[in-house]
Amino acid sequence: SSMKLEGIVGNPTLSDGAGYPLRIGRNGELAGLMHGRFYEQAFRKNLFLGSNQAAQAVSVALATTYTGLCLSNNPGNTYNLVLLKASFALSVAPAAIASLHLIGGFSGVAVTHTTPVTPECSFIGSGDGANGKLDSAATISTPRYLFPLSNGFTAGALPGGTMPSYDFEGAIIIPPGGFVAIGALTAVTGFGGFVWEEVPV
Repeated sequence: SSMKLEGIVGNPTLSDGAGYPLRIGRNGELAGLMHGRFYEQAFRKNLFLGSNQAAQAVSVALATTYTGLCLSNNPGNTYNLVLLKASFALSVAPAAIASLHLIGGFSGVAVTHTTPVTPECSFIGSGDGANGKLDSAATISTPRYLFPLSNGFTAGALPGGTMPSYDFEGAIIIPPGGFVAIGALTAVTGFGGFVWEEVPV
């Protein structure tokens, strides 16, 4: 016996759990993604982002009395934070060569939220609150260098090009009790930013 596959041309609007034939293009080809890579999770209000709201000095090296931008997941939370993007924009010329890094760690004790920053749902205006916590000042436990974000640059001068937004593509998961933060080898000042997805544990 043979099985007949059937497709429908066009863009259906369906509810979760609904059955529907595969979507095909006008030439009979199987249609691929029709939206941006993060559209569905943004539409489902599972994506969050946040940035410093004023220029912030980043604490030097691996200081546990941290300033900059820290994303943390309190112990006992029921969601993992899946890191998608991290970035930093300088607002002041650095005084010395400074490389930027993603730092992070894990502890059974919650990060001390000294100066909270309010995260935003990427579905702007939805009012959905994040489980992840952002801080421009916090006390963190035993941070480590996880990944370099940008090279050092000439003392007393801004870097020549735009500092990149690094796409982690979900490769780093921050479980309850974990944190990541923008780190600098020597002092810098500016605006950090993170984008993350929240997924039930």
